[in-house]
Amino acid sequence: MNRGDIFRVRHPAGDPKRARMFVVVSRPALIKSRFSTVICAPVYSLRRGLATEVPVNASESFAHASSVLCDALVSVPKAALTDFVGALPAAKLTDLDRALRVALHLEARA
Repeated sequence: MNRGDIFRVRHPAGDPKRARMFVVVSRPALIKSRFSTVICAPVYSLRRGLATEVPVNASESFAHASSVLCDALVSVPKAALTDFVGALPAAKLTDLDRALRVALHLEARA
């Protein structure tokens, strides 16, 4: 498991959908640790054009145009991340970092 990996989670806690895609956003040290959960951003088919969204499409492992929503970060058990779908390309990881900085109101370092 790596940062930027995309997983389909069946019956995610608190979500009415049968399955939802999530992108792992935790730092590598947490992912590789014995900690049982990682932070993930859910993927929604709705696009609003927010600075906290990362638009994605079929060429990036998705069935249709969607967005990674960095305003709705959740802690997901590593054990639930078994249905690997793909990984975000490097350019999208840069977009993900930008969206996370906006969502968490972090200053960009010079």
